[in-house]
Amino acid sequence: MCHCQRRGAQLFLGQDTHLHLYEHGGAAQVAGVHSQALPDLPNGTLDLEQLELAIREAHGSRYYPRPELICLENTHSSAGGRALPLTYLSQVRGLADHYGLRVHMDGARLMNAAVAQGVEPAQIAQHCDSVSLCFSKGLGAPAGAVLAGCREFVSEAWRVRKLLGGGMRQAGVLAAAARLGLQHAQVTLRRDHDNARRFAEGIHVLDSPLCSINLAAVETNIVMVKVQGPWPSPAELCDRLRAVSVEEAAETGQAVSVLLLPWSARTARAVWHRDISAHHTELARRKLEFVARKCQEELALGLHPMPPGTGGA
Repeated sequence: MCHCQRRGAQLFLGQDTHLHLYEHGGAAQVAGVHSQALPDLPNGTLDLEQLELAIREAHGSRYYPRPELICLENTHSSAGGRALPLTYLSQVRGLADHYGLRVHMDGARLMNAAVAQGVEPAQIAQHCDSVSLCFSKGLGAPAGAVLAGCREFVSEAWRVRKLLGGGMRQAGVLAAAARLGLQHAQVTLRRDHDNARRFAEGIHVLDSPLCSINLAAVETNIVMVKVQGPWPSPAELCDRLRAVSVEEAAETGQAVSVLLLPWSARTARAVWHRDISAHHTELARRKLEFVARKCQEELALGLHPMPPGTGGA
């Protein structure tokens, strides 16, 4: 609403971004802004040729909504926490300037991108007109987020926030926690990234026929576990990881519950945060190894029917 102040404006974004999928269509419902969703590439970027074509078709047209905004997500959650390349951000900025558009970054995990790329957050944000940052994800604050931009933009954001009922009282308590999170961001997020990588490498070497991980896609604190074969499904795998059985306690001497999220029809997502240590990470790796082995044993015994066309005599 701050960037697109005329009804009939259009924004461009990835079809798998949080803003497009998980905000109840607020851009249309509340702001009267039309969203044109473009396919995301595996690394979380947009195809720049497709983006420019979409902008060019609408630019100056009597029939298309007015192109006014490009929205990016960094890191890109659905892509497995990929950090958008700096060269890509520069190219998007160039496109936006050429056609007179603005760029907003959903930077809920912006600090993860900065740590992964070894740069200051400002080096990423310089390509955007505005950026949002969440304090309650990797930074570990109990709540809070910030929206940043030029003075004129922030002044308008204050007005819109009041309009939407987003005002807060005694927010300094939350700001203090956010400040502490920022002060320790480098150490905290680097530890999260290292633990995520350690888990991914541990699962990769299992070479299990039931699940796999693309190590090249593990850049920050998110790991996407690809679930292979007809059984178990991601939801069933996550249920097994969460549950603690008598058999597990007897065989391993430990009772470990691991929380992963069934992300898609073939994927489960694991996310690291400041309360997960290297020891916890190793326990999670062992639990997944145990569950994968038990699932393989059950399949070998024919305890789970194979869907038609997936194998068998």
